[in-house]
Amino acid sequence: MLHQIRSSSPAPRVFSKRERKILRAVAEAALPEGQRFPAAGDAAVDKLEAGLAELPASAQRAYRAAIWSFDSIARARKLRGLAKLTPARRLELLESWRTGSLPRRLALRGLIAPLKAAHFDDPAMFRQVGCAYQFDVGAPGGEEKPRYMQERVHGADELSDENVDIDCDAVVIGTGAGGAVVAKELAEAGHAVAIIEEGEYFGRQDFGGRPLAMQRKLYRDMGATFSMGNTGIPIPLGKTVGGSTTINSGTCYRTPERVLRRWRDEFGLEDLGPGRLDTYFERVEQALGVAPAQPEHLGGAARVIARGCDRLGYRRHKALSRNAPGCDGQGVCCFGCPTDAKRSTNLSYVPMALRAGAELFCGVKARRILTESGRAAGVEASVAGGETARTLTIRARAVVVACGSIMTPVLLQENGLCGRSGELGKNLTIHPAMGSLALFDEDISGFRAIPQGYAIEEFHDEGLLYEGASTPLDLTMTAVPQIGPELIQLAESFDRVAMFGVMIEDTSRGRVRAARGRPLITYNLGERDVARLKRGVEILARVFFAAGAHAVYPLVHGFDKFENEKDMRRFRNATLSASDFELSAYHPLGTARMGHDPARSVVGPTHEAHDVPGLFITDGASVPSSPAVNPQVTIMAMATRAAEHISRALS
Repeated sequence: MLHQIRSSSPAPRVFSKRERKILRAVAEAALPEGQRFPAAGDAAVDKLEAGLAELPASAQRAYRAAIWSFDSIARARKLRGLAKLTPARRLELLESWRTGSLPRRLALRGLIAPLKAAHFDDPAMFRQVGCAYQFDVGAPGGEEKPRYMQERVHGADELSDENVDIDCDAVVIGTGAGGAVVAKELAEAGHAVAIIEEGEYFGRQDFGGRPLAMQRKLYRDMGATFSMGNTGIPIPLGKTVGGSTTINSGTCYRTPERVLRRWRDEFGLEDLGPGRLDTYFERVEQALGVAPAQPEHLGGAARVIARGCDRLGYRRHKALSRNAPGCDGQGVCCFGCPTDAKRSTNLSYVPMALRAGAELFCGVKARRILTESGRAAGVEASVAGGETARTLTIRARAVVVACGSIMTPVLLQENGLCGRSGELGKNLTIHPAMGSLALFDEDISGFRAIPQGYAIEEFHDEGLLYEGASTPLDLTMTAVPQIGPELIQLAESFDRVAMFGVMIEDTSRGRVRAARGRPLITYNLGERDVARLKRGVEILARVFFAAGAHAVYPLVHGFDKFENEKDMRRFRNATLSASDFELSAYHPLGTARMGHDPARSVVGPTHEAHDVPGLFITDGASVPSSPAVNPQVTIMAMATRAAEHISRALS
């Protein structure tokens, strides 16, 4: 991935002159001149090179190898290099890979996507379609921090050069939906709480709205976490104070009753049955200010979706409930809220925990969970920065692991803990999701609205939930598979493009394994879920057409665009595989699931690990199965309940 380069100093060179020439030839063919947008050329190559210069040498070598591979293919098939072919012949060659086998498509994407990102990351293009390029975040540190922020937030660079030892009642690893809630509840109950966060503490003064720059700051590995299997699925994760709540869309759903009944009946979790979590849901919703999105900020995408649903007779569609009182529709929820309207845990539960006396340590990574006589007794964390490696040791009577469903099993596996049942890291659900675009005659301007503010719930009982899915110009054009004039036409019509998404309640399952401190994620999408996705795409296309769309871009291999009923019939009759869909996933859950039976679960009904007394898991990893909705409120309600059990254990 790349980020916006603002320095006027010359960027380090990555490409040779010949490599630049080949890349420029690719850029000219894949990103030609439009009616309003210029063709890609040296400027895009310069920006790409500057971004690559800050990535590891291995990434630079891989990209350079891709350049030479495509040039060699051109020589083998066209008897001359890419730079010596006409633009039309270059585009023909690139299109043959774009529409080819999965390995060819992935190879081309690896070459083209960074070029797209560099080319469309241009304020002039944003202005052409009326889209805000960047928000004025003001001078960092311009606002006076409250005393509790000054006294109780410790960055890695503020710790002494010597190893630090701390004693407390509870240590919480992670500041997302699970960890922040437990820390706040325990601190307010009078317990001494220390919180560890691998990421840094950012505020609105840091949120400029540029996707690539924000991915670098707020996301783990710049959002490049993904699963491997019968298709690759990106699973972006937050790595900052607030975790993934800082970078999500703010959607707040309670767990459906049918899911709670399953947890009660299948896992023996009577206390999670229908009605039993209501008090906790209410407490979370009050703390977050949950309310339906305001109509004036829903935007054009919601307008056409509602119109299409009404014309098709679908009754269950509505504004989503969100944790964003005061939202004014800036459209960049997933890159840090620039107005502090979204009450992610960095703005809600973490400050409440600090006000109640909790201590927060940022930029430190939990490495070792301490045990004494088989019981959790604290955490050792490594501290970044300084001339020598330093260790923060926190001894505690309760250890709360809330690193998220991907990193929690990695930490526990690296420590050899919670493995007796064989379930740790297994049972991964992710809510596979995909989006579609539709072109209208009317103004949509999704970039001036809540990106995910509206939903279709008509098919929720079938495991299909539709929600808004708008992204900025550069991110959208990087995600769509099109190249050449068709891509540029779509980009220049961006103000008339509506985006919406569908996610499925997956029956497929994946697994997380530790690989030298990093996650190795495997996930195979089963035939039932492939069929569910196919139905989801068709329904959404029909809603768009009923609303008056001229064309629908479904982001499915072999189906660049739907324009009429014939296209829809061909799609309906097609046999599709998992790799034909442009998928992503934002809700990893279940890798340390809760249950009564120690042979089938990792934690018991109180969130305490079956194998390790004093160790509690309170993030999405403990969620028993797919909740069929955005899981933020589910995790927070369960964490609120868990804190009561932990508090009693500490008393």
